[in-house]
Amino acid sequence: MVQRLARSVVLAAVAATAGLSLATPADAVADGDSVPEGRYRFSVKLTMTGIPRPDGSHYDSACSAALLSPWWIITAGHCFHDPRRNPVSGPVPYGTTATIGRADLSHRTGHVVDVVSVQQAPSGDIAMAKLAKPVYDVQPLRVADKAPKAGDVLRITGWGKPAATDPAPSQHLRTGQLKVSSVAAATVGVKGYRPAPTTSACEYDSGAPYFAGNGRRPVLVSVESTGPTCPHDREEATTRVDPLAGWIHGTLLK
Repeated sequence: MVQRLARSVVLAAVAATAGLSLATPADAVADGDSVPEGRYRFSVKLTMTGIPRPDGSHYDSACSAALLSPWWIITAGHCFHDPRRNPVSGPVPYGTTATIGRADLSHRTGHVVDVVSVQQAPSGDIAMAKLAKPVYDVQPLRVADKAPKAGDVLRITGWGKPAATDPAPSQHLRTGQLKVSSVAAATVGVKGYRPAPTTSACEYDSGAPYFAGNGRRPVLVSVESTGPTCPHDREEATTRVDPLAGWIHGTLLK
């Protein structure tokens, strides 16, 4: 399977060539649906500014994430890196804000909070990021403590693009459902299900949550990592959270 580059950096390479700015992220989840205001409020848009390159220049980018506690969010580990794209822990390496509890960026609902520090997981493409101040009025996701099964239906929410070739930014959170197609020791493969077989993550969806259940508090199963050029009907690679549940819960106490 041809893998695309980490979703949060593909457009950065394009921008460097074309002289474009990436200050505004594009639409989310290829062949998905728009999320109405008030739904899936645990979904997070990460906006990064001034990301350094090895040559001393800088660019802006974005990732997706999810709230796990009033102080902590979870995302892809590769969203926080040094100039050579090595994942880093500690103080955030560039200016990063988290927009939480808002499905339409033109609205004033929810919160916009600085991200102050990051902890990379001991394995897998996952990181936990701490907020500058807590968010108490948004119900966080729970963390799965067991592996999913093939055929399970998961939902993604994210702030990516509708297609790899689409340059137009959007202001809306989007969502779709995917089925678990394979389960490995550290990863979960998923394929598009609803609203289309080509429902899939795209650039800027790095770190987006895949969760199960439609009740008051859904369960986080995995986090978006990488996959084929979007939209597509092939398998998407996501990182399981259940093998890291102990580390996640320990980090939430810090």
